[in-house]
Amino acid sequence: MLRTDPYQPALPRVLLNLALFATAWLACILSGAKGLPWLGVAAAAAVIWVHLRAAPRPRREGLVIAAAVLLGALWDGQISGHGWVAYAGGTPMRWLPPLWILATWAAFATLLNVSFRWLRGRYGLAMAIGGLSAPVAYAVGASLGAASFPDKFVALSVVAVGWAVSLPVLVALAARWDGFAADESAPPSAQTRQSEAQGRV
Repeated sequence: MLRTDPYQPALPRVLLNLALFATAWLACILSGAKGLPWLGVAAAAAVIWVHLRAAPRPRREGLVIAAAVLLGALWDGQISGHGWVAYAGGTPMRWLPPLWILATWAAFATLLNVSFRWLRGRYGLAMAIGGLSAPVAYAVGASLGAASFPDKFVALSVVAVGWAVSLPVLVALAARWDGFAADESAPPSAQTRQSEAQGRV
C-alpha cells in the first residue's frame, strides 16, 4: 500500500519542472554535439540552482542529484568504455563519460521529487518507463549528433536494461532524501507554513 504523500506539487510547478529539465537536456545534447559542452553544463547548473532554491531542504535534494551523477558516471562510463555508445568529442577517460552527459543526469534528478514523485512505490512501472523511454532519448541524442552506435540494436538494448534498473533506484533514493517533504521534526505550525509555501512553488 502506498503511503499518503503530504506534498503534492501543483500543476504549474510540475510543468515548469519538466520544461526546465527539457531545456537543460537539449542544451547538453546540442552543445555536446557542437563541441561546446560547457554551454550545456552551464544550462544544467542553472536549472539545478532554480530547483535547489525551490526546495525547503536543499541539502537533501543535493544528495539526490549527487547520487544521480555518481550512478550516471558508473553506468554511462560502462556503455562508453565497452564501446556500445560513442559520444561526440570523445570521453576524458575510457570509463568516464563526458561532463555534459553527467550534467544530463544531474538535471534529470530534479524531476524525481517533483514531476516523477508519483512513481514512488511503483517500481515495476518505473522499470518499464526507464526501459522504454531511455532508448528513445539516446536515439534522439544520436540523431542530433551527440552520439553514435557501432551496433544500434545492441546499444539501445543495453541502454534499456540499464535504465530499467537505474530509474527505480533513483526513485527510491529520492524518496529517502526528499528535499520537498515537510520536516517532521518541525512544530505543527511550522509544518503547516512549510506545506503552504510548497503549494505556492
